[in-house]
Amino acid sequence: MTAKIIDGKKIAQEVRNEIKEKIKSIGKTPGLAFILVGDNPASQVYVKGKDKACKEVGIYSEVYNLKEETTEEELLELIDRLNQESKINGMIVQLPLPKHINQHLVIDAILPEKDADGFTPVNIGEMFLGRNRIVPATPKGIIKLIESTGIEIEGKHAVIVGRSNIVGKPTATLLLQKNATVTICHSKTENLTEITKQADILVVAVGKPKFLKKNMVKRGAIVIDVGINRLENKLVGDVDFDEVKEVAGYITPVPGGVGPMTIAMLLENTLTCMELQKRLLQPE
Repeated sequence: MTAKIIDGKKIAQEVRNEIKEKIKSIGKTPGLAFILVGDNPASQVYVKGKDKACKEVGIYSEVYNLKEETTEEELLELIDRLNQESKINGMIVQLPLPKHINQHLVIDAILPEKDADGFTPVNIGEMFLGRNRIVPATPKGIIKLIESTGIEIEGKHAVIVGRSNIVGKPTATLLLQKNATVTICHSKTENLTEITKQADILVVAVGKPKFLKKNMVKRGAIVIDVGINRLENKLVGDVDFDEVKEVAGYITPVPGGVGPMTIAMLLENTLTCMELQKRLLQPE
C-alpha cells in the first residue's frame, strides 16, 4: 500500500481562484501589508511568495523591508500607521524578528481586525472559545487538507507533534472543534512512538528533518507534514516521506503540501479582515 498524496498546491489554487472571483464580485480591492525586519533569507522568500500570490488574486499589497537595526519603537510606529491606513485591511509581521525586538509587544500592537496572521491575543482567544474570527493560517490550512481526504474528523484520534503557538496549539483547538480526540506531544513526551502509532490523524511540526519514521505511524493514518528543512541542497519535511508513504493512508509532500495552503489561507484571512472592518464601520 502506498499513501495517497494530498496535493496542497492544487487545493490552494482552487482556494485562490475562489478568492479572485469573490474580489471581482464585491468590487473592492482588499489591501495587505507585509513587514519584514532584517535580511533572513527564508523570510525574504516567504514574503516574496505571499506578495506574488496577492497580485495573482487581485489583493493590493505593500512590502516594508526594514533594516536589521530597526528599533522596536520604529516598528511600532509603522504598525500604528498601518492600523490607521484605510486601504490596508490586513498586515503581517514576518517572524522571526531580530532579538532586540519583543515579538509579543509587536503582535499585540496590531489591531485584531487587521491581524491577517490571526496571532493577536484577541483572535487566538476567540478561536479558543469557538468563536472563530481570524484563524492562524497554517492550522486553518491543515484542517482543509485533512478534510480534502473525505475522511470524517469527528471521533478520530489526532496526535500533534509540536506545541508551538503558531501551529501546534491552534491546530489542536481546531481539531477539538471538529470533535477529534486530541493528544499533543512535545520534546518532553515519553514513549512518543507508542502515542503516534495510535493516531488516525498525525500532524508533525517539530523543525527536524525526516524526524517521523515509518515505525511511528499507524497503517492508513492521515499524515500532515508541516516541517520545511534544507537537507543536502533540497527541501524536506519533518516526516521521512519515502518511508512513511509506505504505511500512511494519506500524506502531504514537502514542498507542495502545507506551504501553499498557508499562503492561500492568508489571502482568505485578508478578505475576512476587510469584512470585519466593514461591519465595525457599519454596525447592524
